[in-house]
Amino acid sequence: MAKYRGYIGTYTKGESEGIYSFVLDAEAGRISNVKTAAKLDNPTYLTISQDNQLLYSVAKEGESGGVAAYRLDISSGSLEKINSQVAEGSPPCHVSVDSSARNVFSANYHKGTVESYLTNEDGSLNPAVSVIEHSGSGPDSRQEKPHTHYAGLTPDEKYLVAVDLGTDQVITYEVNDGILKEKCILSVKPGSGPRHLVFHPNGRYAYVMTEFSSEVLLLQYHADGSLVQKQAISTIPEGFTENNQGSAIHIASDGRFIYAGNRGHDSIAVFSVNPDNGELAFVEHTSTEGNWPRDFVLDPTEKFVIGSNQNSSNIVLYSRDENTGKLSLLQSDVMVPDPVCVKFLHV
Repeated sequence: MAKYRGYIGTYTKGESEGIYSFVLDAEAGRISNVKTAAKLDNPTYLTISQDNQLLYSVAKEGESGGVAAYRLDISSGSLEKINSQVAEGSPPCHVSVDSSARNVFSANYHKGTVESYLTNEDGSLNPAVSVIEHSGSGPDSRQEKPHTHYAGLTPDEKYLVAVDLGTDQVITYEVNDGILKEKCILSVKPGSGPRHLVFHPNGRYAYVMTEFSSEVLLLQYHADGSLVQKQAISTIPEGFTENNQGSAIHIASDGRFIYAGNRGHDSIAVFSVNPDNGELAFVEHTSTEGNWPRDFVLDPTEKFVIGSNQNSSNIVLYSRDENTGKLSLLQSDVMVPDPVCVKFLHV
């Protein structure tokens, strides 16, 4: 199969209508067929179930926010809404699902909460079974209260890990039939603003992208759910003094390379991973060919990377050298309004 379908979550404050789909032709090295897949307000982050039957999205409905469930048609790419669960206030900024599509989790930046939902057999969402409100603050003026930015499961799916930009904490929760119970807290450097996290495929390491200090933090993961920091490495060049805010972080499935997004420097930083201890070494910066790269994704073949520039409303396609980790520009003129998150169907 040479063609792969992806989805783009967006902000709808401008021309965007909601969630967009596209096709990557891996033989031609081109993105095409960008079209609206579902109309809804501010579907900024998406996640797709392992069997490709369901898509869950951040959703805004009037003055309320939450998560929406969609049935996914693999052949056409269309999305059919099943239901949504919303509560008064701002919508979350991150959503994830477990491998069985039984548990859905969201992180709410504005409320400083992490929420869990149980699903029904048809993929529909029940009301939140757990809503945990974080507490605390940090030294940066943007850390006046908790700002949960990520909530995803550990590789063994025993724990949920929440990353809080406002309190400089990474918090591990036990998950029991959707109910969350705090297990461990890792406090990182004050004012660093941890934002997103990705686990190494070996399950022993996690990597956190910080928004304010523009660093990747290497964390060792232990079976009891605890995390211990082992390294911090900058994602921007030494001497770069303009505004930069770290964004997304992703890892190749062979565990050899980490990719981290820089908004301001407008680049993707590439790092190689030491197989013995998980430590990172800088490889290169690649321009995102646009403004404010919010997210990016490796395609299912991992021979390509697709990036999203929120403020210049363009999607960028790179080829990826699987031996060096380096990226080469193929296409930067794919226009999508206010793109945030990019996800592919699983293969």
